[in-house]
This record gives sequence, structure tokens and C-alpha cells, in this order.
Amino acid sequence: MTIPRTPSDPAGYGPGAYGLPSEAEIASWASVWFPELGGRGEVSPLGRTPAAALPPLRPTPLCGEDPATPPAFAALPELPWSGAPPGSQPDAVVPRVLPVGAKEREFPLLPTARPADLSLSRSVGNKSLAAIRGDFPILGKQINGHDLVWLDNAATTQRPRAVIDRLTHFYEQENSNVHRAAHTLAARATDALEEARKTIARFIGAPSPENIVFVRGTTEGINLVAQAYVKQFLKPGDEIILTMLEHHANIVPWQLIAEETGACIRVAPIDQTGQLILSAYEKLFNRRTRFVAVSQVSNALGTITPVAELAALAHAQGVRILIDGAQAVSHLPVNVSALDADWYVFSGHKIFGPTGIGVLYGTKEVLEAARPYQGGGNMIADVTFERTLYQGPPAKFEAGTGNIADAVGLGAALAYVDAIGMEHIARWEQELVEYGMKALAGVPGLRLVGTAPHKASVLSFVLDRYPNEEVGKFLNTKGIAVRAGHHCAQPVLRFLGLEGTVRPSVAFYNTFEELDRLAEALYALTGRRE
Repeated sequence: MTIPRTPSDPAGYGPGAYGLPSEAEIASWASVWFPELGGRGEVSPLGRTPAAALPPLRPTPLCGEDPATPPAFAALPELPWSGAPPGSQPDAVVPRVLPVGAKEREFPLLPTARPADLSLSRSVGNKSLAAIRGDFPILGKQINGHDLVWLDNAATTQRPRAVIDRLTHFYEQENSNVHRAAHTLAARATDALEEARKTIARFIGAPSPENIVFVRGTTEGINLVAQAYVKQFLKPGDEIILTMLEHHANIVPWQLIAEETGACIRVAPIDQTGQLILSAYEKLFNRRTRFVAVSQVSNALGTITPVAELAALAHAQGVRILIDGAQAVSHLPVNVSALDADWYVFSGHKIFGPTGIGVLYGTKEVLEAARPYQGGGNMIADVTFERTLYQGPPAKFEAGTGNIADAVGLGAALAYVDAIGMEHIARWEQELVEYGMKALAGVPGLRLVGTAPHKASVLSFVLDRYPNEEVGKFLNTKGIAVRAGHHCAQPVLRFLGLEGTVRPSVAFYNTFEELDRLAEALYALTGRRE
């Protein structure tokens, strides 16, 4: 691809690049969207928000642009309903090879013609799918008179009995604050916490438990890295690289420190399928590049990014990288050492663990270079009114009483997943994604959003003439739980010309038959069958 370049934009990543609109087009569109702005093109850095609704702060500049210049966003041509993007191969959306069992189904299905639930006899690792589903008590519940179909896994996963029982055991048998106590329960609680840290280190391939910092979740972990590590190295004009695929949690922390330091943000583009353009990412690096933060899997599109290559390209330029693994860690085997990640972060509730607990991995070098994020008990070695000496990592970043019970619960969740095997989970979920894309592609008026060749879990779509929230509410009447909205990923959806989608997302306890129910409900909503 030839990158357009202008004298004011020699790198070719400003307005007009990759088919983005010109500044004149942006201003004219703004006058249509927001006539109260008088056609001045005053839009926020993240899209179609009236400037009058923003706080009275200068927007974070995108690198290479005058901060007063309206930022560019895409208004791409609409994709054909249920079809492949222009210029792609016809099988780019629907895989050629159907999953096991798919050949026995022809869409659309009538509710009375549903075949027996063949999925439940399948094995995922050393357990049948029926046994796995039996491990999750909530999956046996009914919602609105129907068996629950939980397809909101990208928002949060359900918890197996092993995690629920481990939390109960902790509160009944081990509950205490940790460290610095001589009594028995403190020793039990400390042992349980540190054993969980060891389990997590093994699960993600960390060299040592000392590389594992407990945080509240992915969002806090990213903010910790931004404030405690990256900000201290930034000067006016320095650059941070993100991608178009990022969740708000991997955008806003970088905007905050850019505003404070005078740094700016560069954004690696994607194509119309949602695939990251690797060559364009590589060209973003220059002598001012200081840090990279990227998602391993997009929460809105399911796109799997080539994070090992992204890390290698960053390191070749002497730049460190953070990988947001929130949407990856429950779907793909992760080895942070093999990825050569400087930082890696994920949330417990995305991988069958409790809410309010997450993990920040950092190499020994970056953990030692980072400043304390918060001050208080547990992170100190010695305090006087004149000075404080801090503990080494990871304690340096765990001020105060942490979420001990839920850290222990997260350890139990990872032990449960590890016993099944992430490679088996990833293989089964890939079948589910391929099957789900075929099932949904047949629904009249349905357009799949996010059709990159490599994707995980997410089956986002929009339905012609039906608001996303209406679709979500209708599915709920059938006992089917999905997410409808912008998914805290407004930049990428607006790049694709959307304000939101309906987002079913699978986990390894889902079945082909649940995806049949989803497709059938959508046929019922549209009232049409072809």
C-alpha cells in the first residue's frame, strides 16, 4: 500500500491517509452532525462528541498534527450484509471448513427441528463438555423461562464451583491479613496468597512469582504502568504508540500522561476486516518513540494481534511494550517470556476468577525502574518522617491490604483452566467462533463486524433496521445474554462507521446448540427466513 504523504505530514498518517477524510471533509461533516458548532469541525480526539460537551482542556494531540486541527476518523463504505469486505476473498468471513457437527445443520433451523445436543459429548482436554458445564452452577439456571445461554463472556466469564468453594474455604478457614503476624491464620492466609502468585507465574510463563503484581484489574494495571513507569521518561514531543483496536482502558491512561508531559499519541491503523496493518505500525517508530501499548485481542472485534512481532519491532527500536491481555488470557495460551513482553496485564473476572482482582506482569528490570504507584502499608521497608525505604517488587506496588481472598480465588481459577489445558480450550473455542460466524451470516440483514482471519471469542454484528439495544433486549427474553453498545471501544467502532454493535462472545463452556438458539432468535426477531 502506498501511504499518502504531504509536506505537513511526511509520515503519511494524518488526515487523508489510508482513505481517511480530509480536514475539509471533517469540518463539513461536523457541520452536519453538530450544526450548533457552526461548521467549525470541533470534534473530540475520540470521534463524534461536540467540543462544547468536553471539559475545558486542550485535547491530547495526535503526533504530527497541530493540536487545534480536528483529528481524522474514518467513514468507510458500508460492508455488504453478511458478506466479505470489498477486495477480499469470499471465504474471508465464513471459513471453508466447518467445525465438527456443523454439517448436520442447515440454516435456518426451525425451533422444532433442533437436533440433539451433540456438543455435550465432546471432550475439551480431559473433560466432557457436559462435565465442564456442570462445574459452573449458574449455567443451569433459567432466565425468562428459558435455559440461560451466557454469551457475554467478553464482559465477564462465569465462575466454576472450584473457585466458589475456594473463596468459601478461605473465609471459613484462613481469613486474616497477610505478613507481619505470628498467629496461625496469618500464616495460612499468607501461604494461600503467595501460592496463588506462584500459580499465576507458572500459568503465564513468568520467570518468577516476583514478577507478579496483584492489582484490581487490567485498568488499574495499565494506569500503574503509565503513572509509575512511563510518565517519568516523557518529555514534550515524545510519542506513545497505540493501535486503533484499543479498549478505552488502554487509551485514556496514555492521554492523561500525554496531557501532563506534552507527549503525543500515534495510532497504528487497521483494515476493514479489523486486522492490524503491521507495516504501518512499523513505520510509526522514530527517534521520539518512547513506549508502545497494544491489545492482544480486541474486545470489540475479536481480532488477534501479532503481539510477538509487535514486541520484536518495538525492541528493535529500543522501545518497551505493554500488552493488554484482558481478552486473550482466557482464550489463548500465553507465555510472557516467549512473547518477550515488558509488561502484561489481565483481569481475573475475564478468566473465570473473581471480580476486583487482576495481574500485572513486569520484567525485573522495568519493575525495579518503576516508581511506587501508591504509598502505605506493606510496600514499605522502613519509614521515618525524613525518608521512606521501599520494599522490592512486587510488594513495592501492593500498598495497603490487598484483595487477598480474590487473589486466592484467581489462583484456583487458573488451576482449573490449566487442568483442562489452554491448548484444548483454544481449539474448541475456535470451532465455536467459526460455527457462530456461519450461523449468524445467514440471518437476513445481519452484518458481521470484525472479520479478521485471526480472531477469538467475539461475534459482533449489527442488524439492519434494529437498534443494538433492542436486539439485546429481545435476546434476553429468550434467555440469551449478550452485550449491546460501544463496548468501551468507540474509536475502532467509529472507524468502521458504527456507534455500537451487538456482541455475543463465547467461552469454552458454550455449545453449537447455544449458537443455534442465538441464530434462531434473530430469525424470529426479523420475522424473515430465506
